[in-house]
Amino acid sequence: MIRYADWEKPEEMKRTFASADILGRGSKRVVFNVQGNHFRIICKYQFGDTMVHLFVTWIGTHAEYTDLCKKGKQYTIEQY
Repeated sequence: MIRYADWEKPEEMKRTFASADILGRGSKRVVFNVQGNHFRIICKYQFGDTMVHLFVTWIGTHAEYTDLCKKGKQYTIEQY
């Protein structure tokens, strides 16, 4: 759990999580590598005036994420 992070723009998430990748296409999403890159979590982010909100949209294995990307669904999936 993140209790405090001084993020003002999406790219700054990488300061806290070096393995995070910001997804493009205006998706407002970030993908986090978990457990030594065995799993991936896609979160949608929303920057507020004083907080950044992260909403989990998908959790799966690295292989499942690769399949998701081949179909271009990483930008739109809303599994949770």
